[in-house]
Amino acid sequence: MDTTTLEKVLRVLRREITKWKVPAVGVIADQAVDRPFETLVSTILSLRTKDAVTEAASHRLLARASTPQAIAALPAKDIERLIYPVGFYHTKAQNLKRTCQTLVEKYGGKVPRDLDDLLELPGVGRKTANLVVTIGHDDYGICVDTHVHRITNLWGYVRTKTPEDTEFELRKNLPKKYWKTFNDILVTFGQNLCVPVSPWCSRCPVERHCGKVGLKRSR
Repeated sequence: MDTTTLEKVLRVLRREITKWKVPAVGVIADQAVDRPFETLVSTILSLRTKDAVTEAASHRLLARASTPQAIAALPAKDIERLIYPVGFYHTKAQNLKRTCQTLVEKYGGKVPRDLDDLLELPGVGRKTANLVVTIGHDDYGICVDTHVHRITNLWGYVRTKTPEDTEFELRKNLPKKYWKTFNDILVTFGQNLCVPVSPWCSRCPVERHCGKVGLKRSR
């Protein structure tokens, strides 16, 4: 798939995804008082966790403690109880507390915009940092999760082995006007139609443009 074809595909998918629910992090961000901070919290909780669980846990925690200062002051056990049953809730509780302490001590309670600063926060990897940049700060970044990595390779737009490799390939080749929305489009598409196991190719509005690279089974 070349970039011209990719642009056609994204125009179609932007219309299609309006049929489906926005991913949990986007839901939290759209309701947020402090959009960068609440995006950061929900993204940390979302790792290896289903969207419905992420959304509920985010609401519980932020209803109890809605600022970095408030979360930093909570005992880790209280954070664990509020975010359970998200995946790895013990580790995430510790990371959230330490991250909020860092935000208070180093950044005056504000979430930094710079990607390198975000990557220094406990529990924050490239996916989380880029999502905070794009959704939280409405700035340019490329968030690559498993859906983005899988689908761009399936299309044949990239040929990479890891999500981090995919991010750097997209930074080189993807037109910058798509950087902010690329993750939202592909995650929604990947959760609802181009699913990881046996995607719905027979229902796909962009199937004729897909290289189906490495595809073993579809419906």
